[in-house]
Amino acid sequence: MKTAKRNQVLQRLAARLDLTLEDRLEAEQPLPAGKQWRRWCQVALQRDVHQAQISLVVVDEAEGRALNRDYRGKDYATNVLSFALNEGDTVAGMPLFGDLVFCAPVVAREAAEQGKSLDAHYAHLTVHGMLHLQGFDHEADNEAEAMEALETVILGKLGYTDPYAAEKP
Repeated sequence: MKTAKRNQVLQRLAARLDLTLEDRLEAEQPLPAGKQWRRWCQVALQRDVHQAQISLVVVDEAEGRALNRDYRGKDYATNVLSFALNEGDTVAGMPLFGDLVFCAPVVAREAAEQGKSLDAHYAHLTVHGMLHLQGFDHEADNEAEAMEALETVILGKLGYTDPYAAEKP
């Protein structure tokens, strides 16, 4: 009975998320499997999101830098960028639409510098980006604390450790 109930829950979650993955890298880079990314995105969806259409795009450093410069005014490549059509707005019957753009070289470099596995870092950045698409932010201290706490809970459900543990006293 437990297995049947779990399968029903997974089917409902899968129906909530239309996910595409686009690898724009010219050079071969280690990336998580598509089913890992799907699981990370599904678990990061908040209860009030009934349907989501998300594109995950993996880019090189030049494209990551250009996107960050053009859309955020910051002339460097960053780990993940979130682009939401309806960020934070719940429109009756309208799914959450958005793109998460990962800069693979930056993600790999950060994972190595922080002593994290590549999968753990991609999981964290996916959850972080998914929360941004749903209207969460970290501009103010109280927003940052709330978002980090939620990320930690979600990552714990996924079997990953607190990504902010090293920053805590």
